[in-house]
Amino acid sequence: MEEIIKISSIAQYNAMRGVATKHPLVTVIDLSKAQPVPAKSFNIGLYAVGLKELNSGQLRYGRRHYDYQDGSLVFVAPGQVVGVQPGIDLFAPTGWVLLFHPDLIKGTHLGKHIHDYSFFSYNVNEALHLSDKEKSIVIDCFSKIEYELDHNIDKHSKGLIAANIGLLLDYCIRFYDRQFITRDNVNKGTLERFEYLLNGYFSSDKPQNEGLPSVAYCAEALYLSPNYFGDLVKKETGRSAQEYIQLKVIDVAKERLFEMNKSVSEIAYELGFKYSQHFTRLFKQKVGVTPNDYRIMKRPLPW
Repeated sequence: MEEIIKISSIAQYNAMRGVATKHPLVTVIDLSKAQPVPAKSFNIGLYAVGLKELNSGQLRYGRRHYDYQDGSLVFVAPGQVVGVQPGIDLFAPTGWVLLFHPDLIKGTHLGKHIHDYSFFSYNVNEALHLSDKEKSIVIDCFSKIEYELDHNIDKHSKGLIAANIGLLLDYCIRFYDRQFITRDNVNKGTLERFEYLLNGYFSSDKPQNEGLPSVAYCAEALYLSPNYFGDLVKKETGRSAQEYIQLKVIDVAKERLFEMNKSVSEIAYELGFKYSQHFTRLFKQKVGVTPNDYRIMKRPLPW
């Protein structure tokens, strides 16, 4: 079984990189001045943001490998496992990496809103690809944090460092919004595959055996992380992925309610509901009437 090295402190990571520790809870490293990462798998107990500037190298996430292209940002949340292919460096030969301990942001505005930055749960193949101008802004943010670390720690340090990390992450939200737009054709292809997946799911016996399809199930089937998938669907449709699935369920239910030989309970079971009252509640919430009332309203005239 492959050994996984746990990185639980800034000092431990800095030692691996051969750089001095200026602050116990945060580090910014210009990787052209640091030792390369060994070809191992790492469980990182820190938040990490890495920028690779030159086009070489592969990063492994789980069992998949991804090109980590020029001017790309990748984000790692505490507890995630990443690895480096033998002979290839994670952020080498040049680039930047920011790591910070969760304790750094406790009690700060960033600490209260860190979970709003959903890209920390994206897969590596969903990295943020930067334009030259965007890359300059990101490097400037790294430099501002580095500037604070080069000064003696005082009562202002924590707030200023956290604020600058927040500024970097806010820019990343903006840049991801741009990436969703510029990759419009790719996104539409994903939505088409999502729709095809749902059609196939409800045409099979999976609902009876596995229940309603979850966002996580759909994301995995489309080879995307749940957060990236959810954000993509939201950007493209204005609806959450969960709401999109629910509306699909209602769409299929409306068709099946015309099958008068089936009870509402039978239809609910076919759609994956464990209890028919849950189906009735969702249907009324989305349509405005109960399934029985809808069936009566839409019943064809006998002449």
